[in-house]
Amino acid sequence: MVRQMLGLSSPPQVSMSRVRRAPAENDTPVVNNETKKNTLLVLNGLESIAPLIQTTKETLEPVTAEVQGTIPAWIHGSLLRNGPGKFEFGNTSFNHWFDGMAMLHRFRIENGQVTYTSRFLNSDAYKKNSEKDRIMMSEFGTVAMPDPCKNIFERFLSRFEPLKPTDNASVSFVKYKGDYFVTTETNFIHKIDPETLETLEKVDWSKFIAVNGATAHPHYDPDGTTYNMGNSYGRKGPSEEVSLPPLRANVHPSASGALYNIICVPPEKSDHKDTLQGAKVLCSIVPADKSHPSYYHSFAMSENYVVFVEQPIKLDLLKIVTGKIRGKAISDSIYWDPKQDTAFHVVDKRTGQLSAVQYHANPMTALHQINAFEEDGFLMLDMCCYDDGETIKNYNLQNLRKSGEALDAVYNSMHQIFPRRFVLPLSVTSETPMGQNLNTRPQSTATCVLTGKDQVYCRHEDLHGDDLLEYGGLEFPQINYQRCNTRPYRYYYGCGFRHLVGDSLLKMDLQDKSLKVWHQDGFYPSEPVFVPSPDAVEEDEGVILAVVLSPTQENANFLLVLDATTFEELGRASVPVHMPYGFHGTFNSSV
Repeated sequence: MVRQMLGLSSPPQVSMSRVRRAPAENDTPVVNNETKKNTLLVLNGLESIAPLIQTTKETLEPVTAEVQGTIPAWIHGSLLRNGPGKFEFGNTSFNHWFDGMAMLHRFRIENGQVTYTSRFLNSDAYKKNSEKDRIMMSEFGTVAMPDPCKNIFERFLSRFEPLKPTDNASVSFVKYKGDYFVTTETNFIHKIDPETLETLEKVDWSKFIAVNGATAHPHYDPDGTTYNMGNSYGRKGPSEEVSLPPLRANVHPSASGALYNIICVPPEKSDHKDTLQGAKVLCSIVPADKSHPSYYHSFAMSENYVVFVEQPIKLDLLKIVTGKIRGKAISDSIYWDPKQDTAFHVVDKRTGQLSAVQYHANPMTALHQINAFEEDGFLMLDMCCYDDGETIKNYNLQNLRKSGEALDAVYNSMHQIFPRRFVLPLSVTSETPMGQNLNTRPQSTATCVLTGKDQVYCRHEDLHGDDLLEYGGLEFPQINYQRCNTRPYRYYYGCGFRHLVGDSLLKMDLQDKSLKVWHQDGFYPSEPVFVPSPDAVEEDEGVILAVVLSPTQENANFLLVLDATTFEELGRASVPVHMPYGFHGTFNSSV
């Protein structure tokens, strides 16, 4: 019915399952007594995905895709994606997936047709590495070795030079003041032309506010105001012009060490050259351990609050500072501390005040948030959660390129990730009863208990049914952001992970926790991107766009278009170009 209303033809017939499929015989899950406790899925016979994590050439001239089925004519714009695309220079190679040089991809969709281009980000890291044909700048998991052209004394002294942050912005596309930027987690971002993928300008956060980096996952208010988070180290800013603003009441003016900073960037430009001008620190939060702050990849935002999740993945700042001397990368300084609870810090966006209530939960890791919203005096916080903190270290290139039993062993050592909801009571007073569940929301199994003065302990409820375990959990969550961000919502989308990368696309209905699935054996889809249809009435009216790759079939990569309501395939646009598996992206509408 939806297809008929939109004037769409039937999808091509392909060998795939659009419903919950039984696992193949050689990858049947082994469930033991520890499975439910540790959310471990045990698989055997995993296919090698090494070709998806290999250096790729640029595609500077548009390549016209071959379309099967129908791509709705109302889609006008480009799917922009970012991720690593070059993993070695000369005889030097990177160690971690995050280290690869940023490659930008564009799938232009107009009148049911698709063209593809790609281009390396023209970062300083890429230029310096290319010029010397060796790794010259250190990355997350790789330390750049001293220049062999220097003499022994110069090479020795170079180990004592400060570690320079990379500008290899390989994580995502984001918007500030209407312009597109590509980002990583350091203080450098790059302004990009979304039509040509050309690198236009390198921008340094620390020239505007006293932060040493920012996440690749900002949030947006309807008026275009952008919120982000970044750490700062020490009381003084990076230059005489930059210093921290007045901090909230419980941050002493002489505080040193790390601070978590909530950043606000205004929506308006003062002139056409404007980038981050007017950015300010809305609030600064003191870590539980200032010399060992938490690592974080994202944060949550509701209509009136920003929520920072301080999790027990820790950064050893002394190890980071001495890493170059020791010949160790930043990744060596990250560790999991399961003795520390997870803390939710709730900050009022209007005032910048941190809630006096301290919300805690069991130790966990959350790289990506799904959504957050306020209702009936509670703040709902929906996230994709791991029960350990070893995931990031598992994604070194050696692991990703393994095969056979060695690959199975890597996957089977990892915890799956599952969508969960935490319910935070916003009104906690001296009259609030202790020792009982404060969550009065009907049909909700989450608990929040006042355990002491301004101390609330939260336990989650699952945002999925038992069948999600069959698909390895869910990551890269997406919603109808324009309509549902900071609001109650019904649907979310993501990748199933029966491998080290996504191997299926999932749609979850929160009303009954039912699951819709797209899967094709031997193909690995990217993060799904939701694009609403014109004049949509229902939340899920639109399409899902994803890039689907094959490690074994040559010239078999394609852009997939799913009906977001039925989760059935509408069409695909095959591109005879090798592409690496990437991270994040966005849809840039041209209407």
